[in-house]
Amino acid sequence: MSSEKKNTVLLGLAFLVFLVLSSVENTVFFQVLSDVLLNPFLAIPMLFIHDLLVVSIIILGMTFYVNLVLHFFKENKYELTVIEHPRVFATVFTVVILLLSILRGSNLIYGGVSVEALPVILFVSAPIGIVEGYGIYLAIRKTLSRSMSMRELCYIYGIFLVAAVMEVVFINVLLAVTTK
Repeated sequence: MSSEKKNTVLLGLAFLVFLVLSSVENTVFFQVLSDVLLNPFLAIPMLFIHDLLVVSIIILGMTFYVNLVLHFFKENKYELTVIEHPRVFATVFTVVILLLSILRGSNLIYGGVSVEALPVILFVSAPIGIVEGYGIYLAIRKTLSRSMSMRELCYIYGIFLVAAVMEVVFINVLLAVTTK
C-alpha cells in the first residue's frame, strides 16, 4: 500500500474517532447551553470552541473525501464531480447544514418543530446563519479545491468568532426584551 493510501486510511480513522468524540461533546454542549448562555464571558468561548470543532470536523471529513477519491477511485467523471465543482457542492452542503442546525435548535427550544413558528425561527436565525454559513462555505470550498492555507484557516476561524459574539449578544438582547 502506498503512503498516500496509508495517509488516507489514517485520515479516515481520525475522522471517525473525532466524529464519535464530537457526538459526546454535542450532547454535553446542549445539556449545559441554557445555563451558560446567561454569562456572556462563558458563552462566547463555549460557542466559539463548539463552532471550531464543527468546522474542523467538516474540514477533516472533506479532506478525507478528497484523498479517498484521488487515491482509491479510478478517475472517472462521476467520482471527481464534487472535487471539480467545489462551489456548487459547498453551497448545497452549507444550506443542508444550516437547515438541519435550525431544525435541531428549534426542536431543542420548542420540544418539536412547529411549522407556524418556522418563519420566525428562520428570521431570528438569519443573521447568525449567514455569518456561520459563509464560514462553512469557505471551509468546504477551500478544502475541496485543495487551496486551504493557514491564513485562510485563521480567517475562517475568525468568522466563527464573530458569529459566536453575534449569537451571544443576540440571545441576551432577546432575553432582555422578552423578560420585560
